[in-house]
Amino acid sequence: MSTLGSFIWLIADQLRGPYRPNQYGTVILPFTILRRLDCVLEPDRAMVQELTARYENPNRLKVEVKKATGRTFYNTSNYEFANLLADADGLADNLADYIDRFSADVDVFEYFDFKKEILALEKAGLLREIVKSFGAVDLHPGVVSNADMGDAFEYIIRKFNEAANETSGDHYTPRDAIRLLVDLLFAEKDVDLTEGGIIRSLYDPTAGTGGMLSLAEEHLLAENPEAKLSLYGQEYNPQSYAICKSDLLAKGHDTSNIAFGNTLTDDAFKGRQFDFCMSNPPYGVDWKQYAKAVNEERDSAGPYGRFAPGLPATSDGQMLFLLHLTHKMREPEDGGGRVGIVMNGSPLFNGGAESGPSDIRRWLLEKDLVEAIVALPTNMFFNTGIATYIWILDNTKHPDRRGKVQLIDGTSFWTKMRKNLGSKGREISDDDRAKVVRLYADFEDADPELSKVLRNDEFGYWTVTVERPLLDRGGNPAVDRKGNPKPDSKKRDTENVPFTYGGSTVGAAGEREVIQAYFDAEVKPHVPDAWVDLAKTKTGYEIPFTRHFYKYVPPRLLAEIDADLEKQVAKILELLREVEG
Repeated sequence: MSTLGSFIWLIADQLRGPYRPNQYGTVILPFTILRRLDCVLEPDRAMVQELTARYENPNRLKVEVKKATGRTFYNTSNYEFANLLADADGLADNLADYIDRFSADVDVFEYFDFKKEILALEKAGLLREIVKSFGAVDLHPGVVSNADMGDAFEYIIRKFNEAANETSGDHYTPRDAIRLLVDLLFAEKDVDLTEGGIIRSLYDPTAGTGGMLSLAEEHLLAENPEAKLSLYGQEYNPQSYAICKSDLLAKGHDTSNIAFGNTLTDDAFKGRQFDFCMSNPPYGVDWKQYAKAVNEERDSAGPYGRFAPGLPATSDGQMLFLLHLTHKMREPEDGGGRVGIVMNGSPLFNGGAESGPSDIRRWLLEKDLVEAIVALPTNMFFNTGIATYIWILDNTKHPDRRGKVQLIDGTSFWTKMRKNLGSKGREISDDDRAKVVRLYADFEDADPELSKVLRNDEFGYWTVTVERPLLDRGGNPAVDRKGNPKPDSKKRDTENVPFTYGGSTVGAAGEREVIQAYFDAEVKPHVPDAWVDLAKTKTGYEIPFTRHFYKYVPPRLLAEIDADLEKQVAKILELLREVEG
């Protein structure tokens, strides 16, 4: 739990009465951001005011401020938390003036409708106390690190959403899960991230409060303090966007690269590609309201558009983000790109052959983009206990990984938390994380109980239609004009034939040969009059993750079960005798 977050949340007790608990966040979050920026600006305030008096042109002023302070943003107001309370009668107007005089790149307060909240607080007689309370909290980066500030924001959001009985999963991903994702994303062998003066770009289309972007930057700078990571992101939740942007502002980033809007319907970075992409898209979220725009884009963009390979069911948009990220990978001839994305289990297997999800998997595997998939422990996320998976994609795989996918069972690498946070009762410790990354690095030499390396074609299959003859009244097969037996639609069945059935590969044996071999061995002995209608054959791909790690547990002996039942019956009889007595 964030101590700072707890302290800031205690300030909300002053709102009790005029505000309901589910409204506290609309006051607390923008005030926390304002105080953070106020503390960042404090050391250079006098210098900026001198520059403001000297340069009227805002573009020139921005250049001079950046030259003098290293920051991209500034504030030209004479007010700050230190003097806002001096004019008690003009507090609301002065606070509004302070907000208005931020440089143009600080648009975050508009997304909270903050001026409306200021007037509401003044009307309720609470504004002075709230300003006084926040003015007493020192949020300067030298006192409160970026990591602690991120934890505080996440704690406040979670408390806010608990009070509103809403999910917090749309806003942020647990930091332990992000750290594992970042480690895997940066773990490739070909790119030396420690070389001097490297510049890399990182993009998150579901940026939330910016946790993934921040932790990725921390990781890279720990490896190489001279490295530069340009951060790009897009977020459609107004409050999350405001937090993400203000957090990066405080760190000195160019926040013009953080965009507001819906990535699926309005890609803010159209035509741009990146070295690294990462995302934790919402799970199982309906995209019916965007379906028209997505379909129109798919039709107009043609075979090279981001949604060309296929579309998932409108009940779950995760795979749309998966496709979007593959579209954002830097081209192989430009150095290539890597993707890390967290999704639930459905993108692994949902949809039959030639359905949208199956076609997306087929495209990814035939393009040899899937490098590794890691199963995370359950009960890892704040709003759900379901199984989740990290997918790592790479369009310039290391030679020994080409044509292969590594599946890693990381479900046992977790540490129990002292206290649950929502649905989150487990966390991935540094030691747990190191073990998973070691499995990834060991690749084909990793423990086979925890890691499987499979060829891409091992995930493919054909769904074949097995027909049986329609019988006439005499019990004989009915035939058409050409003398061929007519199929009985009521007896029609399908079989899934793996590409690799009988140890074959698609390249070594043709489709017909493999299907015929399967039919002769698995179907014909049971239904001798059946045949396969090859014209109806469909090609599918699925990744049956759990099947590859299934461990057979023999059932208990009947004698053991009987003995346990007898013990329970004896206990019940004893209890009944006590009641009767």
